[in-house]
Order: sequence, then structure tokens, then C-alpha cells
Amino acid sequence: MSIDRRILIADDDTEVRLGAAELLSGLGLEVLHAGSGTEALSIFRQDPFDLALLDVHMPGQDGVEVFQTLHAEAPDLPCILWSGDATDAVADFLLRSGAAAFLKKPVRPRLLKDEVLRVIETRWGSA
Repeated sequence: MSIDRRILIADDDTEVRLGAAELLSGLGLEVLHAGSGTEALSIFRQDPFDLALLDVHMPGQDGVEVFQTLHAEAPDLPCILWSGDATDAVADFLLRSGAAAFLKKPVRPRLLKDEVLRVIETRWGSA
């Protein structure tokens, strides 16, 4: 399977980021990496992508701030946020604010793949 889309994975946990990247590159996605919110926004402004997977808690700008900036600058850019400790209130706020999905870590690999594919199919049609 090959999907002609680029995804940014922004997470300060290198192992989580690399594991998700390996999993999603298996779908044929080109994967970009950021270890902080600031780095994620820098990449966005220099090398745009089609989908963002953002950790809620990162150094510098956190995932919520990055999501809000991305949503303001590129309202059609789908963003999936994830966290191991965000409250249901944070998840509800993000979904009401336009996030494509919210996932609780640790995320089962099949669920992550399914959500990414769902977002891609919703945004661009059949993958």
C-alpha cells in the first residue's frame, strides 16, 4: 500500500516518534520528524506536510499551541493529537476546536494506523 502524503510526527520521546514513523511509513507515507513544538512549526513553514501527529506535552510550544497555530495558518490541515496523561476535558476541547482525532498513549499500532487512514480518507478520499 502506498499513500502519496506527508505526515509530521512531533513528539519529544524519540522512541515513540521513531516507532510511529516506522509504523506509518509502512503505509507509504513520507514521514517528517520533530522533537519539539517549535521544531514542528519551523518544519511546517519550510516544508509543508499533509497531516500532523502532535504530542500534547512537548518542550517549547506544546502540542495544543502547535495545533492552534497550525489550525489558524492552515485550517484544512488535519491534526491528530495524542497524550498519555491529557484529561478528557483537554481531548474534548481539542476535538471541538477542530482536531481530526485524539488518541491516548500508549496507542495500539492498529488503532494508530486506522485513525491515520481514516483522516486521510476523510480529507482526500480513498487512500
